[in-house]
Amino acid sequence: MILAPFALLALVAPALAGTSFFPTLDVNKIHEAEIRREQKGVAPRFAIPRRVHVDAIRDQAWTQEGDTVVWRHEVTAPNAVSLNFGFGEFQLPEGATLSVTPRNLGQSFRAFTAADNNAARELWTPIIMSDAADIELRVPAARLNEVRLVLTTVGQGFRTFSQKTRKAGACNIDVTCSEGDPWRREIGSVAVISTGGSTFCTGFMVNNTANDRTPYFMTADHCRLSPSRAPSLVAYWNYQTSQCGGSRNGRKTQFTTGAQFLANSARTDFALLKLNAQPQSDWGVTYAGWDRTGEDAQQAIAIHHPNTDEKSISFENDPTTVTTYLGDTVPGDGTHVRVEDWDQGTTEPGSSGSPLFDQDHRVIGQLHGGWASCESQTADYYGRFSVSWDGEGSRGKRLKDFLDAGNTGALVTDTLE
Repeated sequence: MILAPFALLALVAPALAGTSFFPTLDVNKIHEAEIRREQKGVAPRFAIPRRVHVDAIRDQAWTQEGDTVVWRHEVTAPNAVSLNFGFGEFQLPEGATLSVTPRNLGQSFRAFTAADNNAARELWTPIIMSDAADIELRVPAARLNEVRLVLTTVGQGFRTFSQKTRKAGACNIDVTCSEGDPWRREIGSVAVISTGGSTFCTGFMVNNTANDRTPYFMTADHCRLSPSRAPSLVAYWNYQTSQCGGSRNGRKTQFTTGAQFLANSARTDFALLKLNAQPQSDWGVTYAGWDRTGEDAQQAIAIHHPNTDEKSISFENDPTTVTTYLGDTVPGDGTHVRVEDWDQGTTEPGSSGSPLFDQDHRVIGQLHGGWASCESQTADYYGRFSVSWDGEGSRGKRLKDFLDAGNTGALVTDTLE
């Protein structure tokens, strides 16, 4: 039975009759294309974005349950490794809940509420490991006219975050291993991220001189963050193995979704954003300290998600140098920190945007690219934090306006718990 608030809906044809179906992907063909993409240094993909337009208000798949009205929509993509959903229009009233439930026993995530409303009026969900899902919106009947919910993207996954298109080495060191013990505070600042429901990278929370826990987040510019794509960022916290060298059992239930784009520069390949919400306090997320003096590090430590596998840590025991990107002449154009080779661990596609720490536990750059792998003792290059500080001279092209808004002139900050 349809109550008065739904009278207008009866006059409009349903959008997709309550169901979205996507055919099976040609995974072999996609993997071949991904190898070519990754060789060009492009952020890897884990899903193919499908464009749709499912308007909950225009759809007639509504039912009445007491004083609540319920809308349901089914999504099926046979043999998909995962699904995720982008709502290009999202605004919920108090008392409403939006949930996504996998059809099988896959891992689910919390429901979304009015607390998730944001300035961009978009919502992007984390992934669910399922090829079918039920989307359900529950709204107090009296507040139906306050709802805006339009599903515009379905990410059809063709690999899990840790599946590779190129052979990955066994030299990666889980952060849960003893080698990570001196770096527990910094480990907590790093997240694996997805953008646009299809690409992945690594990023990290970054402290500011006010030490006020503003949720500033850094990654690489080539991870394709922009004002229009920032709302699609989903950051997964503490995605790591429970035991050193143990099974790949990281969980993706601790997440934040959405961000505001602040600044970027292709010159040093940095992007700075502000998350829509702080990570929950009980997740132990930290804010990485930094050093903008530009001095070479005596030792370098990388914390990252190789191929967006569970979180790893890598060590360079020799001093870093300053070069041009992919160059070896010192100082070159001075824009990048060069890691000669990794003594323990490595980096891989998906590690892009991850922080490089010096011996004092302070960030000196974020990963741009390089040739390092377990099979190749070659260099990696990090966009130099000290150069990104003043960037290209304007607010949207540098870090200092945000990380030192009080103009203190501080050269370093420490990691904030």
